[in-house]
Amino acid sequence: MLSPDDFSYELDEGLIAQTPAERRSAARMLVVGPGAPGELEHRLVVDLPRLLPPRALVVLNDTRVLPSRLYLRRVLDDREFELLLCEPGSPASSFGAWVRGAKRLEPGDELAAHDVAVRYRDRDPTDSRVCWFERLRGDLDDLVRTHGHLPLPPYIARPQGATGDDLERYQTVFAQHDGSVAAPTAGLHFDDEMLRRIDSVSLTLHVGPGTFLPMEVADVREHRVGAERFAVSPGAAERIEQARRAGRPIVAVGTTVTRTLEHVAAQHDGHVVPGSGITDLVIGPGHRWRVVDALLTNLHLPKSSLLMLTCAFGGRRRVLSAYAEAVRAQYRFYSYGDCMLIPTRRGSEGADDD
Repeated sequence: MLSPDDFSYELDEGLIAQTPAERRSAARMLVVGPGAPGELEHRLVVDLPRLLPPRALVVLNDTRVLPSRLYLRRVLDDREFELLLCEPGSPASSFGAWVRGAKRLEPGDELAAHDVAVRYRDRDPTDSRVCWFERLRGDLDDLVRTHGHLPLPPYIARPQGATGDDLERYQTVFAQHDGSVAAPTAGLHFDDEMLRRIDSVSLTLHVGPGTFLPMEVADVREHRVGAERFAVSPGAAERIEQARRAGRPIVAVGTTVTRTLEHVAAQHDGHVVPGSGITDLVIGPGHRWRVVDALLTNLHLPKSSLLMLTCAFGGRRRVLSAYAEAVRAQYRFYSYGDCMLIPTRRGSEGADDD
C-alpha cells in the first residue's frame, strides 16, 4: 500500500512560478532518461521537437479556460459569495460550484448579480465540496463571459486579480472549445512555431477543480477526483489509431491528455475511438498503460494525483529523483513553471521500479 507521503517532496515556496516564462517555448525542460534515477538532461522547451521519439504523434488538449470565478450576493442580506463553477459552459439548468463560505449558505438562498439570479439547493452527497444551484433568471453563460474572473490557481498571487498578461498566457495558443476552470498547463509551453515543428492532433478534456485536490486518504488507491467532460473527434481518433498501427509513439502533452487517452482505451479494448463522455480516472500504481508512450508534463504539487500519475508513468523513484534535481537546479514549479519530458515509459502492465 502506498500513501500520499510516498508521492511527496520538499519545495521552497520561492520556486513556485508567479509569472510565465518570457516566451512560451523558453521554459526549462528536464528530460528524464530511460536508465537509473539520475539520468537527466537540462534542456529548454524549444528543444522538444528533436528530443521526441522518432516519428512521434503529439496529442494536445484544446480546451479553453473560461472566466469561471463569479462573485454573487445573497438577496437576503447582500453578503458576497465567491463561486468557482465546476463545469463552466455546461448547458444544464442546474450547476455545481465550489463556494468560499459555503457553510453560511442555507437551502433556498438566492444569489444574484447583473440581472442573473440562482438559488442554492444543497451539497453534493458524493462530494461535499460541491454546492448545487439552480438558475432562476438571466443567462449564466453571459454572466461568465462578461463579468467572470479568470480562475488562476491560489498559489499564483494576484491580490488585484488576473492581469492582461494572465488572460493571454493562462491559455494555450491552440485552445478551441470552452469549458475548463484551469489550463492544461503542459500545453502552455507551445507557440505557433513549435506547432509547425511537430506532428500533432488535438482532443478535448474540460478541466474541473477536482483534478488538483490533494490526496487526503491513507491509501492512494482510494483517492477520487470529480468527473470531467471529454471529446475525441472522428478525425483525431483515426489519426491516433493510424499512428499506433504504424508503430509511431504517442506523446501525451499533459496529464489531461493522458487520462483521456487511457480512459477511452480502457473502455474500448485498447483502442482510441471517437466519442464524448465523462471520466473520473485516477492513474496510479499498477495502471495498465494502453496508449501513451511518452509524456510532457509540468512539475506538480506534492501529494497530488498529478504527481502520482507522472510517477506511475515514469517510475516513482526515477520521477522523484528528477524532482529533487529540479529543486536543486532551481526549476520553476506548477502552472506557470517549467516542465519534464519522459520520452520512454518505464516498463508496462503497471510495472514500477519500487
